[in-house]
Amino acid sequence: MLPESGAAVVGSILVIDDEPQIRRVVRNALVEVAESILEASTARAGLDLAASASPDIIILDLTLPDAEGVDVCRDLRSFTRSPILVLSARHSERDKVGLLDSGADDYLTKPFGTLELQARVRALSRRAFPSVSETDSETIGDLEISVSRRSVHRAGSAVHLTPTEWGLLRALLTNRGRTMTHRQLFRSVWGNAEGDAQQYLRVYVGQLRRKLEQDPVRPKLITTEPAVGYRFEPE
Repeated sequence: MLPESGAAVVGSILVIDDEPQIRRVVRNALVEVAESILEASTARAGLDLAASASPDIIILDLTLPDAEGVDVCRDLRSFTRSPILVLSARHSERDKVGLLDSGADDYLTKPFGTLELQARVRALSRRAFPSVSETDSETIGDLEISVSRRSVHRAGSAVHLTPTEWGLLRALLTNRGRTMTHRQLFRSVWGNAEGDAQQYLRVYVGQLRRKLEQDPVRPKLITTEPAVGYRFEPE
């Protein structure tokens, strides 16, 4: 359960950005969201702080003076599971997909608003400290999902999911708040199978939405990131 409005949702956030004004904007936006905010102006300093302080969330600028953000993502992922939110002035889908596949959990393009930054951090905190575990169930509206029992009920009635639909739902649910790329989801559900990941997912996400969403045409549980992937983040 998330804290009440105004309460910190994470212990610490590490901001890695070489621009002092951006670090100041981020710090002011998140001062009530985190108990402490750490700062680094280079990739090397950021990696050292990430290793020594074990922050709950890492906010990483894509362009640093001593390394590319994609490389820093890979280095961070070699030793930490903390969610990584990338700040970037780049808008292309290829850049976004490359970041997510390199280990980033989410991205925010510059310029960004304070409220959106706070919302992204709260979403990442739900992923870092999920309310659903292998033995828990979760209620979302009239849906009840049990991971341990591999069951879904809607308004008290059982919803039948095929093994592939369940695998897709579980991958999305356990990564809630995070945009999963087509390739990440394809690998998670189908393993090393070959095929058109985007087409496969379009079919199975459509089937899931018809079974789970109140209005499959206007989904609120499984949202689409155009040309990138899907995100499970119920309102």
